[in-house]
Amino acid sequence: MKIIRFNQPGFANALNALKRHAEPSDEVRTTVSGIIAAIRKDGDKALVALTEKFGGPRLKPAQLAVTGVATVDAATRRAIAAADRNVFAFAKKSLRKSWSGRNAQGASVGERFDPFQRVGVYVPGGTAPLVSTAIMTVTIARAAGCPEIVATTPCGRDGSVNPALLYALQKAGATEIYRVGGAQAVAAMAYGTKTIRPVQKIFGPGSPWVVEAKRQVFGQVAIDLLPGPSEILVLADATANAEWVAADLLAQAEHGHGSSILFVTDSAKLLGAVEKAIERQAATLSRREYLTEVLEQNAALILVKKIADGVAIANDFAPEHISIVAKNEDALAKQIRTSGAIFLGGWSPVAAGDFVAGPSHTLPTGGAGKSFPGLMADMFQRRTSIVRLDRASLGKSVETIEQFSRIEGLDAHGRSARIRFE
Repeated sequence: MKIIRFNQPGFANALNALKRHAEPSDEVRTTVSGIIAAIRKDGDKALVALTEKFGGPRLKPAQLAVTGVATVDAATRRAIAAADRNVFAFAKKSLRKSWSGRNAQGASVGERFDPFQRVGVYVPGGTAPLVSTAIMTVTIARAAGCPEIVATTPCGRDGSVNPALLYALQKAGATEIYRVGGAQAVAAMAYGTKTIRPVQKIFGPGSPWVVEAKRQVFGQVAIDLLPGPSEILVLADATANAEWVAADLLAQAEHGHGSSILFVTDSAKLLGAVEKAIERQAATLSRREYLTEVLEQNAALILVKKIADGVAIANDFAPEHISIVAKNEDALAKQIRTSGAIFLGGWSPVAAGDFVAGPSHTLPTGGAGKSFPGLMADMFQRRTSIVRLDRASLGKSVETIEQFSRIEGLDAHGRSARIRFE
């Protein structure tokens, strides 16, 4: 772990070195471009070939779709149901409502919000089946009223999908599930194959190849955002519990490669205690190999002169998650402008947001929080503006229409309004 102190030489440069860039490498960009081209050209044939090439089973197109009902134990069913209820309720409150009104000339104007009719959701498999991601994406699509929800997820070498993940997808409301992952799954949802019909918008996190595929298919379809490896920044003063802080940092670090964990405090004593707690707790956890990589490459404990300096660091870093544990945490939270999600107080572990709190855990990373929000229910809605004029309201508008037509040299525009009164 890096230890960075405000009174050390090169403090500003050390902070600047922590910034991430979400741009893909040339290798990832080129590989993904080739995958997309193959799917566009050969459809299912390329889809099954690429699945096998990248470590999956040898499948036939007829085997891509997952059928049958998953069976899991009662405790898993209860956990999934609890998360589903909270996420569904939160999403329902977040949906945008259609409205109408009158403009200054008396025309009826408004907006209508309809669910996308066919959406695609990517759910990572990899080293950990992200069962919670099924709820944090598919459940929201269900709450928005999307009638067709296509889910893709990598399968094991034997072709199986993790039972808990499959159950969560079915419980959340997926109407189609396919055992395919990687950039090829994104390309299939975007352009379609004989087996997988194209969708209107793609959601969900994934590997750098998945994220780059979403970037490259944007325009062919809509996408939600480009979420990358997990990130957390804990901002705390001397009142924080060092063991709890360390546990929060390690929880996000166990996502492994590319994840970033930062701890910022104005208390030298707390910084030292957190450092020791991280080392002690990490030795007891099952994913030590993933933790070790993150702790060595992407972890920093930062001592600032005053807590306000920590706020500035947080806003500049734009972390996926920020946890604030301080006497004046509510006031500090109001100053945070770039984080995907804010967790307040020592009793609010980020894991609660990962699994059960209600908001989606699909959040902007790599500094994208400065420009993008996390996944929201209204991202599953399509907006349409509605306009209706009558003779009176058009009569009050025609002079303005004609003036703009003259300014822009578009006389047919003005004529299209005036002709109705001739």
